[in-house]
Amino acid sequence: MDTGKLAVYADLIVKKGLNPDAGQDVVITAGFDQLDFVRMVTEKCYQQGVGKVWFNWTDMPLEKLHYLYQSEERLAAFEKWEVEKLRWQSEKLPARLWLDSDDPDGMDGIDQDKRARTQMKRFPVIKPFRDAMENRHQWCIAAVPGVAWARKVFPGLDDAQAVEKLWEAILTASRADGDAIANWQEHNATVHRRAATLNEFNFTAMEYRSANGTDFRVGLMPEGIFAGGAEKDLSGRVFNPNIPSEEIFTSPKRGEAEGLLVATKPLSYQGSLIENFSIRFENGKAVEVKAEKNQEVLEKMISMDDGAAYLGEIALIADDSPINNSGILFYNTLFDENASCHVALGRGFDICVRDFDKYSDDELHALGINDSMIHVDFMIGCADMDIDGITADGRKIPVFRNGNWCF
Repeated sequence: MDTGKLAVYADLIVKKGLNPDAGQDVVITAGFDQLDFVRMVTEKCYQQGVGKVWFNWTDMPLEKLHYLYQSEERLAAFEKWEVEKLRWQSEKLPARLWLDSDDPDGMDGIDQDKRARTQMKRFPVIKPFRDAMENRHQWCIAAVPGVAWARKVFPGLDDAQAVEKLWEAILTASRADGDAIANWQEHNATVHRRAATLNEFNFTAMEYRSANGTDFRVGLMPEGIFAGGAEKDLSGRVFNPNIPSEEIFTSPKRGEAEGLLVATKPLSYQGSLIENFSIRFENGKAVEVKAEKNQEVLEKMISMDDGAAYLGEIALIADDSPINNSGILFYNTLFDENASCHVALGRGFDICVRDFDKYSDDELHALGINDSMIHVDFMIGCADMDIDGITADGRKIPVFRNGNWCF
């Protein structure tokens, strides 16, 4: 890939994604095979005047070996330095960047029960530090091509060709062609206007229908709002948490979801691909799941904790979206969720409550924000999907018809 184009992308990630303060530290999480691009992003960070850039290096084949050979006790154990690292992050509040290049099938073959139990044992240590950082720092998820991921998306090409093709798709989807900064300024303005229009209706529920079997109703909080695009942390810093992002989203009211949702794209969950699946809800909870591939992974996912079987997000994306129009199935949630309407199981978003900073965590949960150790998006949008918003006086307002916005 042309280094000039990559430099534009790196600049976009730093300036619009993270937007770090002068002197603020940055933590970058990336795979070993992304060293060149990490160097480019690091230089952009220093040119913005950050204090220090730190690195978390990852490798899915090594992670798989840990699960295959380490005992559950060792996997679940926290070393003192790990706890201190979490404490440092919660106190220092660096801007955090994750450059995703994971293989969608990279963790196939491990003991899923063992992985789930390990994560459940580790989460009580992580949670207080995660909660302490919530809404107090900037973060961004963007993507770079890994060879295994590129081969999955473009199986007919050799490694170099597949990586180049995936780079082209990532840059286009990320609006990094041409003047990327101006592209995102315009895009954020459009998303914010549409979210404001939705908020004027003060919907109490949303109803979904499509020919594939989706027939679903979800309740909304009176205090809830739709959001999307650029966000602000509590100190007023503006950042874009996802590049790309097409969604307008809110957190539904826990306990108010009924009916069937049929997934329209595969879900890559922690290196395992779940395909052709559906989830049925009663009283807000996922009570039945079916999948042609990796159903056991889906079952483990919704049993990770009490909140894992409840919804934390509903998101609206037009079928006539740039990513969907590309015709590419990315096998990566960052992209596939932005090609199609989706929902997420697990943790909800505080920012989807009006004046959320005036509430305690317990008060937010009482309003209906779900809490969980997971937040997993899966795609439900399709070309014939109809969505109605229900107002407090019982009116049905068309929001989507045939997969696209009505306004």
